[in-house]
Amino acid sequence: MPRHFFELDFDIEAPGRWYLREPNDVDGKPVPDIWAFVSGKTVTDPGPLRVPLSRPGQPLDFDKTTVAGTPIVSGRIASVFRELAPHDVQLFPVEVQGQPEPFYLLNVMRVIRCIDDAACEEARLWTPEDGRPDKVGEYHVVSGLRIDTSKVGDAVVFRPWGYLLPIILNGELKAALEQTGIVGGKFVEV
Repeated sequence: MPRHFFELDFDIEAPGRWYLREPNDVDGKPVPDIWAFVSGKTVTDPGPLRVPLSRPGQPLDFDKTTVAGTPIVSGRIASVFRELAPHDVQLFPVEVQGQPEPFYLLNVMRVIRCIDDAACEEARLWTPEDGRPDKVGEYHVVSGLRIDTSKVGDAVVFRPWGYLLPIILNGELKAALEQTGIVGGKFVEV
């Protein structure tokens, strides 16, 4: 039976949606390496964090911050990740401005080399000619993302190697998130 995988992204068209800024520590200082939370690696617990709003609005179960795209999830979404993907994610408590209920910074710790270049609309790697030696061999452009599911193994949630923006999850996790009535998240099959 074929396995299906989906990109979990924020729904920019969620009516009345809020907009989140990058997390700060309790003293209001920016987190020193906010990009660590979108790099697909295990990170050290940053301690208590606060997430200010850049625009108030309807609280969402899933959203990404404005600069680094740090995923922030509600408590009920966090519990689904804890149950179905305990070895693939870290969840750090955050206080979202004006919200009494718990929210969490979601760090996806697993990276898998699985992009199917030929099946994507476009997949182009950085080359030496692009003038970014730090990026050579990674993806410069990916559109119409498709993955080779034979390379995924038993992963529940992960980021694709060389193109870390997307959060990819299996069909079981997608179904469980949909069952919660997730607000703010959308799923695109990859």
